[in-house]
Amino acid sequence: MKAVLIFLILGVCGTGLTGAAEAFEKDVVKTTAGDLEITFIGHGSLMFKFGNKVIHVDPYSKLADYAKLPKADLIFLTHEHQDHLDPVALQQLTTAKTTVVLTEKFAEKVPGGIIMRNGDTRDVGGIAVEAVPAYNIMHKRDTGQPFHPKGTGNGYVLTFADKRLYIAGDTENIPEMGLLKRIDIAFLPMNLPYTMTPEMVADAARSFKPKVLYPYHYGEADPARLVALLKGNPEIEVRIRRMK
Repeated sequence: MKAVLIFLILGVCGTGLTGAAEAFEKDVVKTTAGDLEITFIGHGSLMFKFGNKVIHVDPYSKLADYAKLPKADLIFLTHEHQDHLDPVALQQLTTAKTTVVLTEKFAEKVPGGIIMRNGDTRDVGGIAVEAVPAYNIMHKRDTGQPFHPKGTGNGYVLTFADKRLYIAGDTENIPEMGLLKRIDIAFLPMNLPYTMTPEMVADAARSFKPKVLYPYHYGEADPARLVALLKGNPEIEVRIRRMK
């Protein structure tokens, strides 16, 4: 039976916690071009190190003192909500050499960034990037407006040598997920009412079958429920990290 915490899969091995000053969990993914280090900051915030590059995703200053973390070569922003677009974190991470990738919806808030629309593909700093849709179908505000309208947010597929990572952003189990191919690692959100239930995450994972699935941005949802739902899908390894 597959365990929740897998210590060796796809060349992914847990490295536990960092020093006391930064109690963030880390995993290391073996690629054909060297190690990809994943740091789980929390919520929707991730940090990757690959080669000589540092990559941040949706940095949020309520989770960490970003002034003490490595400066960013690349920053990916999924949408404009304050826990994903945080000016304080951006200021602490950005240098004159930092490239920010973002959506057209809020480009005016971060001048000089690279705009990617749903469906765009391009090379960013030597990394192949695909911008994919991220939106709500079921979950809406009292006004009837989806929490995340279609076309305003991005998920990203990032290719690191032979490994493809899908960072879904704030989204539900949308039909476009079924078009994803060869995803080695996926980060899928699981917080209500803004994104998905564990059942929706399980449905999404079954649609494109990532080899490793990290639920992230999961709020009060119980990750153990997702593990149970995917028990009958041994091709999908579920790894739980502190990403509440």
